[in-house]
Amino acid sequence: MKKILLVYNPISGHAAFKKRLDGIIENFQRRNILLTMYRTQKEIFQKEFAECVRESKADGIISAGGDGTLHAVINLLMKSKIDLPVGIIGSGTSNDFATYLGINKNLEEYFDRIANFKTRRVDVGLVNGEKYFINVVSAGAFTAIAHEVNVKLKNFLGKPAYYIQGFKELTKFKAIIFNVTSNKVNFEFDAFLFIVLNSSAVAGLKNVADFAKVDDGELNLLAIKKCSTRKLFRITKNLFLGKGVDINDENIFHLQGKNFVITSANDLTSDIDGEIGAKLPIKIETVPNAVEIFV
Repeated sequence: MKKILLVYNPISGHAAFKKRLDGIIENFQRRNILLTMYRTQKEIFQKEFAECVRESKADGIISAGGDGTLHAVINLLMKSKIDLPVGIIGSGTSNDFATYLGINKNLEEYFDRIANFKTRRVDVGLVNGEKYFINVVSAGAFTAIAHEVNVKLKNFLGKPAYYIQGFKELTKFKAIIFNVTSNKVNFEFDAFLFIVLNSSAVAGLKNVADFAKVDDGELNLLAIKKCSTRKLFRITKNLFLGKGVDINDENIFHLQGKNFVITSANDLTSDIDGEIGAKLPIKIETVPNAVEIFV
């Protein structure tokens, strides 16, 4: 019998995952998999997790929560040098990486694939040599929204709470001068924000950049350059309609590379997988084929 460690966040999304636990345990028992539970507690998660993984003698791990829970699991595994396949049950407000992989479309089929250990290796990013990310790093306008949305509103509305907050802030956006160095080439531009992508799904939008691949050994930097409010509304409207970013648009800056150094004269804090990250300047590197994911 295979053993899987299920790491679940009891307050992600609508805090409803714990009500599904019995059904999920039954689903895996039917597939001859024994689940061991680990309930995340922010204060002690980092201290206990690696030891728990080793003592459980698990054959794999499932992260049940949002992007923040997956981010924490990936960081703890990478820093502890534990190489086990990771599954995802997206139960947060936003589940971008799970959305990119198409995991939540049919959980029965996904559980079958976990039982048969169907996996692929994916890249991750590394910020300032100390914090890993599975999906995205950003800074500038929009990027603080996830931390400003009222928790009750987020639990009630889900992803639309982010969009409501974002549209409220749209007319207040101010352009920032960013300086980016990649492969010894320097670029400078005025932009409202930048995002560095591993996958094509960001902020609940599943097709922001269909050219982004999680296993090509590179990351994609996108920035919305300084433009009129009308053009900014057009770009954001197209994103919400699922049209993605047009890298040929004169208002879009796009750069693909293995590493980036990003600076700004402004006092900016980055966002890493929906969590508060480091202040600029930041150095971002690709770590190819770093993590094995159940797909």
